This record gives sequence, structure tokens and C-alpha cells, in this order.
Amino acid sequence: MNRRPVVLLIAGSDSSGGAGITRDIQVLTDFEIDARCAITAVTAQSDSQVFSVHPVPIGHVRAQINAAFATGPLAAIKIGMLYNRAIVGVVAQTLTAWPRVPVVLDPVLVSSSGGILLDAEGRDVMQRDLFPFATVLTPNLPEAAMLLCEPQAIDDAMLERQARELCAMGCGAVLLKGGHADRDESVDLLLTDAGPIHRLSAPRVDATCRGTGCALASAICAGLARGIPMREACEQAKQYVHAMLVRSASRYSRADARGK
Repeated sequence: MNRRPVVLLIAGSDSSGGAGITRDIQVLTDFEIDARCAITAVTAQSDSQVFSVHPVPIGHVRAQINAAFATGPLAAIKIGMLYNRAIVGVVAQTLTAWPRVPVVLDPVLVSSSGGILLDAEGRDVMQRDLFPFATVLTPNLPEAAMLLCEPQAIDDAMLERQARELCAMGCGAVLLKGGHADRDESVDLLLTDAGPIHRLSAPRVDATCRGTGCALASAICAGLARGIPMREACEQAKQYVHAMLVRSASRYSRADARGK
């Protein structure tokens, strides 16, 4: 009997269910991938506000990751919210024992409502100690700007330069997400250290949906877990998130119609 691939999710919880490890598990389920989990922080948040964050003690974060590996082989790892430098450091230390497993690193820095989800010291440690483990890094435009300590990219030249600078920090590849750009299409840039930049495009959808960054990274991770090449895994993930936004737009449209 063929077993389904297993992905380790290292991320925070979201009490609203819209993002974080809850969203990750939903995505992996859609791709018929099994999940093991290491919770880094417990958040209390709604669709519009982060009320509080409780970081998990680093010893327990380490124990969760080690237990996940001890349970059986892992096909890939997806890393999301880490919250502080201590948690970033212990994740990096633990992963040194498992260097061959593909890692999708989603640098969760700020919530969609503006709550800080990784402090400045944590960002520095992430760049130094965790980027080298990343098979692919998946920042959006504001996250890329924060990581590079410069303004958000506003044109193609800035986008390409920022993608290259992030890739040069040790990541195997960077998918710079263009959803925050003011364009008719959502265009992501995929850069690997072994080839040219690829542009992944999808029509822009007039919808708001939390957890799209988590969903994209988890969908990429699902593809890598099945051995799909990087570009194909990213294209598949972008199509998945586009469909997710279309469904969200449809739900809001039906709700508006009922309210009239």
C-alpha cells in the first residue's frame, strides 16, 4: 500500500481559523498530504485584530520537531510564524540534523491586521540561520522590503533586484509574491540560483481572504513533497490560491445579494 507523503508544519495557531497551522492543514488535506505539527505560538485573533500571542517554550518547540521526525519519514517541511529570535534559533538548530528535507519558509512578519508576528531580532536570526535551510522563501512585497530594510518595490527593476538579494542570502529559491502590487494581474517572481526569473501570473480577484500566504506556501510544500519540480509546484500553488480567492469572492457576492 502506497502511503501518502507527510509534511511537517512549523507554525503558530490562529484562533479565528483563517490562517496559521489551521489553514496549512486544510491545504495539505486538499492535496491529499498528511501533516505533523510543531506549534510555535498560540495566538488570540479575529479577522481584523491580533489580541495576544503566547510563544511556546523553546524546549517544547524542539521536542515537537524531534517527535515529528521520530514518528517516521517526512517528505517536506513548511515553516510559518516563529514570533521571536529564540524560536527561530531552536528551529534552525533542530533542522541541522535533517539537511536533505525540502523546506518552504514563509517569513511571517506582520499579520494582515498589522500585528507584529516576528520581531526585528528574530528577522536577523532568520536571515542568518534559517535562510540557508530554505529550499524556497515566499515573501510578499511588504515582507521583502522589511527583510531588506528598504522601501517596498514599485517597479519590475526593484522587484527583480529584491528577489536576487534575498536569494543571495542563502535560499535555494525565492518566490516574491506580487499580490500587494497595484496591477491588473497578480504576478509572482520565481528566482532560483540556477536559472532566470520566471513570472507566474493570475488574474487579480476582487476579494479579501485571510491566510492566502499560508495557503500558497503549504501548497508549494505539497508539490515538493510529491517530488514535483519547483516551478511546477509554484504554478500549481498559485492556481490553488487563485481558486481560493474566486470562491471567497463568490461567497461575498452571494451574501451581498441576500442582504439587498
